[in-house]
Formats: sequence, C-alpha cells, structure tokens
Amino acid sequence: MDLSRAPNERKLYLCKWYFKAGFALLPFLWSINSIWFFNEAFRKPAYEEQKEIKKYVIFSLVGTLAWIVAIVAWVVTFQLKRTDWGEFADNISFIVPLGRA
Repeated sequence: MDLSRAPNERKLYLCKWYFKAGFALLPFLWSINSIWFFNEAFRKPAYEEQKEIKKYVIFSLVGTLAWIVAIVAWVVTFQLKRTDWGEFADNISFIVPLGRA
C-alpha cells in the first residue's frame, strides 16, 4: 500500500490497528508499524492526525525493543543453562542435542 495516496484518517486507522494487533503476541507487527509509519510521524509536515500517529510509532518501537530484549535474554539463558536444567530443558526443546557441551 502506498501511504502517500492514503488520506490521513486512514493512515491513523492503520497505524492504530497494527499497534493493537501487536498485543496478540505478534511483535513483528510493531516493528512493521514503526518502520512503515516513521516518515509519517517524524518527517512529514504537521497535520492533525500526526501527533497520534507519532505516539503509536513510539509505542510500537518500544514494544519491539522490549520483545527483542526478552527473546535475546531467553535464548542466552537457555543456551547457557540447558545442560544444568536436565530433563526439563529436553522437554521444552524441539531438537534434543546429543552429548554435553
């Protein structure tokens, strides 16, 4: 979709919809929202809906960063503690590596 041809009300609706959909454990929508609407929020001349779009873009960016931090923390923790957790780690793994690290 070409945002330059969409009316400002439609841009706000889409930005809000992507932000709300991100709460359905779909954080990639927050990253799409923050990338797709960044120019509308921060680089275009001011218009009425821009302030609210800017708010959703910032919240989407914060949500994306929070998810990235959480996923990286989980991966690092799991990789470092997998052998210590024993059978529990094997039960939550898709692929059970053979041997010890």
